[in-house]
Amino acid sequence: MELKDNQSALILESDGDGNISVNVASGDHESLTGALCQVIANKLMTDEQFQGELMELLEVEGEE
Repeated sequence: MELKDNQSALILESDGDGNISVNVASGDHESLTGALCQVIANKLMTDEQFQGELMELLEVEGEE
């Protein structure tokens, strides 16, 4: 996938042990989209409360 200068994306990858890594791809890491992806990636990796909220949402979705 090629990104334009005004596009950015989060790339989530899981390994065999269930660990998740987060990477940012961006046409311009200094752009608003690049900076926003960096902030989201950082929150995903460092904010344990946010991680817990996401896991709760996944559990609820799995029950429906």
